[in-house]
Amino acid sequence: MSRFIRSAGAVAGVAALALGLTACGGSSEAEGEGLGSISVGATAVPAGELLQFVADELAPAEGLTIEIQEYSDYNTPNPALSQGANDANLFQHGPFLDLYNEDAGDDLVNVGPVYLPPLALYSETFESLEDLPEGATIALPNDASNESRALLLLASAGLIETTDAPTTISDITANPKGFEFSEIDAATLPAALQQMDAAVVNFNFASAAGISSDLQLLSEGQDSAYFNILATRPELQDDPRVEKLYELLTSDETKEWIEETYDGLVIPAE
Repeated sequence: MSRFIRSAGAVAGVAALALGLTACGGSSEAEGEGLGSISVGATAVPAGELLQFVADELAPAEGLTIEIQEYSDYNTPNPALSQGANDANLFQHGPFLDLYNEDAGDDLVNVGPVYLPPLALYSETFESLEDLPEGATIALPNDASNESRALLLLASAGLIETTDAPTTISDITANPKGFEFSEIDAATLPAALQQMDAAVVNFNFASAAGISSDLQLLSEGQDSAYFNILATRPELQDDPRVEKLYELLTSDETKEWIEETYDGLVIPAE
């Protein structure tokens, strides 16, 4: 069974709502002067906030109106985009889109990377990787996708060695400092920092818990495969509205806003 479940009723409802909000969102023709309107699906943070900044501060000067359709889950936006409820979306990384296309038999297009909400290793006890003692306790997210990323992050710094595609701590092939790992629910990782020497936490939970980037010992960077991307349908890949939106999302003004707003917890694409 596909890991991405299409719900005709849900998507139809989304389509109707999107059409009600942006009657001309699916048209590539300019309305009067300028590029016209584009409908973009997004999760609230940071994608929705980022799009709102671009819509308010940058898009008007380019003659582009951005209508944002907010989604609260990860399974609805891609089918909604595919069926025409939106012209583009911003919420997922490239591997997620590839998996969706494979499972759903779809052909949505990766326009390009926009920002990285990184996994990072945080500690309230130690100030650097070198300070982590032998036998230090480290909490990891226990869901397959994020645990894999966490293990690869630790391996990239030489803290452990793993198989080529690790998914659990059983895939650790070398642990020279004898770290003790606990696999726990991702939502509880910020609280685990008070009991553990360190924890690998993703952006959403770190931000919600008010964890500062000053506590990061190690973070994913520009070489990460998990940058969130702007996606669209194949026929809209060269649409001037999509091209302009991507240009604005990756502009110097937007990069500066990301850095100031999220204090290092979100990394803009270069």
